[in-house]
Amino acid sequence: MTASKAAPVLTNSGLMNSVLKTLGIAAARTTLLASVCLGVAGLVASGIADPAPADAASRGARFGAVYDISFSGLTFAKGELSVDLDGSAYQARVGMRTSGLVGVFVPSKSNAESTGRLRGTHVVPSKYSMISKEADLSSKVSMDMGRGDVRDFAVTPQLKERPDRIPVTQSHRRNVVDPLSAALMPMAGGTGGLSPKACDRRIPIFDGWQRYDVQLSYRRTEEVSGRGYDGPVVVCGARWIPVAGHRPDKRSVKYMAENKHIEIWLAPVEDEPLLVPYRISLRTMSGDIVVEARKLTRLDPERRQAAR
Repeated sequence: MTASKAAPVLTNSGLMNSVLKTLGIAAARTTLLASVCLGVAGLVASGIADPAPADAASRGARFGAVYDISFSGLTFAKGELSVDLDGSAYQARVGMRTSGLVGVFVPSKSNAESTGRLRGTHVVPSKYSMISKEADLSSKVSMDMGRGDVRDFAVTPQLKERPDRIPVTQSHRRNVVDPLSAALMPMAGGTGGLSPKACDRRIPIFDGWQRYDVQLSYRRTEEVSGRGYDGPVVVCGARWIPVAGHRPDKRSVKYMAENKHIEIWLAPVEDEPLLVPYRISLRTMSGDIVVEARKLTRLDPERRQAAR
């Protein structure tokens, strides 16, 4: 009986396409959120240990990671994170695209990039951009920044005016970071950043539409193996705290503001004074998103030159 009932579903391409499209749209609209999570995890690298010398990155280095992204247990997207250091300048990129059947029926992708300079123990972003094509929705952000403030920005689409929306004012765009910019803050070398202090941080973020904080707190330390790293990782709990641009009474906003099921696992990159995301888990109203490293890599300029 079970097999005979299942057969019409499998042969009904219209129903199958509908299911895939529903999953694809739900997944696609969380792709950017997962991208932001990666950026937030990178932000933990700022200020989590004793300051390192200002020229800690002067020799230049490149770090990269490949991630699998799953929605309710189904891998629906692949992600890549790369960070380049050149003297005090940095460039960080994150990219995501749907894969598998979801990618065939509902192709979606998101890319974000941030550039700036390291000043002592602080990161000073200069530009941030994001382009996302998600099923039936396309989004773009470009920001010029300086001294921690957003000097100019443009977004598509604009937020719809709603009487209950908390307006974003100029003051909300001061003393903030974009979702990727602080991934390369100099800090002490070794694994000293893998203490509970790694999670003692509140991060002010402006993404072009909304102003929010991410409050991190220590939960535990785990041992992991494989995927380019063997050793301890620090696990931080994260809370999303809306500040402006949101609608306080909206169900999804209330859910995320009360969400206690967000975790970020951080791993060191060999002997470099940085931590990178190893695993991110996020519960949503539709299901759980998990971003997990398939491979963590480091490639120094000398090795890149030798490989050419």
